[in-house]
Amino acid sequence: MLVIVLENAPLRLRGRMAIWLLEIRAGVYVGNYSRKVREMLWKQVEAGIEDGNAVIAWRENNEAGFDFMTFGKNRRIPKEVDGAKLISFLPLEPDPDDEGDGSG
Repeated sequence: MLVIVLENAPLRLRGRMAIWLLEIRAGVYVGNYSRKVREMLWKQVEAGIEDGNAVIAWRENNEAGFDFMTFGKNRRIPKEVDGAKLISFLPLEPDPDDEGDGSG
């Protein structure tokens, strides 16, 4: 099983993913391919995502039963802890319209 989720992706990349995978919801693609095809698809995502972001998850023979990678700017980033891949959240960026001017 293979799942790719694209956010803010260009239409041409979404179309490319739809050639290989079933788009079960906007930006969510699923399929069942070999490692070689998975790596080819992910290279296309990395080359074409522009300002968007993406995550890929696939079945893997490990304790979790799957593995994943991310690409692009996102608050959720993978972090390995004691051999397990978890998700870490980056802090929120301050709102430029809400700078401390002392009036609040």
